[in-house]
Amino acid sequence: MSVCSLSIPAQRYQQLVKHGMEQLQKDSLLQAEATFREALDVDPLLKSNALLYQYIGNIQERRGEFQKALDSYKLGLNISSTTTSLLLCRAALYMRLENRERAMADYTEALNLDPNQTEALFYRAFLYSQQRDFKRARVDYDHLIELEPMNEKARLGLAILNDKDRRPREAMEQMDVLIQLFPKHASLYLVRGEMYLSRKQYEMSLADFNLAVEIEPENPDCYISRSKLFKAMKKKKYAREDAQKAIRLGADPSFLVQ
Repeated sequence: MSVCSLSIPAQRYQQLVKHGMEQLQKDSLLQAEATFREALDVDPLLKSNALLYQYIGNIQERRGEFQKALDSYKLGLNISSTTTSLLLCRAALYMRLENRERAMADYTEALNLDPNQTEALFYRAFLYSQQRDFKRARVDYDHLIELEPMNEKARLGLAILNDKDRRPREAMEQMDVLIQLFPKHASLYLVRGEMYLSRKQYEMSLADFNLAVEIEPENPDCYISRSKLFKAMKKKKYAREDAQKAIRLGADPSFLVQ
């Protein structure tokens, strides 16, 4: 249907939505919100208004108005309860607010609508893992990795889960595969180094931390991890040097008392 064949209110609605999106792309947040609200007033019962409430909620989040954003997402879901993007936005905000129970509910609802929704699978697996419901977390991680074999975060989450779930051999094997897939990612060496450290395999741990430092010499986390290792090895001088380096790079000095 051409724009010319639309009714005057429908034309007005489309023009306002288009203008609001242009303002949003230019980061003119207040103007964009006002324009979207004007579009809502044109036809308050239109199902596509659900997305306008999502945009308004996104804008409110960016301003730090979290309760208003939650209210906007709720209004959008009242119009269209099956809009997955709205559920994901609200779930992500609940995660930000550490309301994990409600985040879990929204991610589960999103997966009821689409069992292959990768964002929902990842975060629900993470939440299950936090609850020490390792069986359900593993199911979600496995499903996600089946959908996206190169999903680094999912593979890492599963390895960490297995380490927590007293499957050390499986966890280490998964870390080895991850590092083969992403050999230039310092964060992976830090995780595997921590696993070696927890097993008191200090030389293996040191090799990983050294590689992490080599890859990201300006990352304070590399020096924090290596400082912890040197402390465990009773190498106080080296531990102190790495701690001081981490602080110079912006680390919180409070980690020294941990």
